[in-house]
Amino acid sequence: MPVRPERRRRVYLLIAGVVLLYILYVVLNNYVIDPGAETFLGYKTDLGRELKLRIWLKVMYVHVGFACLAMASGLANFSSWSYVLHRHFHRANGWLYVSSVLIVVLTSGYMAPYANGGKVSSMGFNLLNMLWLIATTTALVYIFKRRADRHRQWMLRSYAFCFTNMLIHLLAFVLHDIIGIAYAESYTIAVYGAIALVLAAPELLIRAGAGTKSG
Repeated sequence: MPVRPERRRRVYLLIAGVVLLYILYVVLNNYVIDPGAETFLGYKTDLGRELKLRIWLKVMYVHVGFACLAMASGLANFSSWSYVLHRHFHRANGWLYVSSVLIVVLTSGYMAPYANGGKVSSMGFNLLNMLWLIATTTALVYIFKRRADRHRQWMLRSYAFCFTNMLIHLLAFVLHDIIGIAYAESYTIAVYGAIALVLAAPELLIRAGAGTKSG
């Protein structure tokens, strides 16, 4: 059953609120409160290779910045204000989203070997990167073919990956701080749990009709 316009609008505004609050939190935490990532780095143990802190931090700053940009630009393009009323903005913003995704994936590729949880977590991040690129590329192919509905569905699948970091830290918090599992194991489980969620959530939304028209 298609989602009614007023319900779709409420869902969009709810997601927008969550996204904006999360971007604010990420920016403050990574650039103001803890620019040296000391809290996060404190969990890293048994690294398979030497972590060159200065380089890692610079890559992390780029990664975080463009991840936030991808979240914001993707959110804007799901608004009817963008894809119905301002097509030129929608197109330019779409390319900004794609460019941001590419930079996030490239920087994630550098950071993956240093992931909490070791090689198993690193493999999970590499899998996430490949799936994100596939979803984004497929969305591009469909818009080049002027298949707008399929384009929106695949953009929904692509955009879900923007929530990966949020989900990983949420799941790791539940597993480590609430249940009491060791942090390395919690983080690894969280990575694969996030993969499952970002793959499942857009499929449920598309089945509910959210992929036929955007908010």
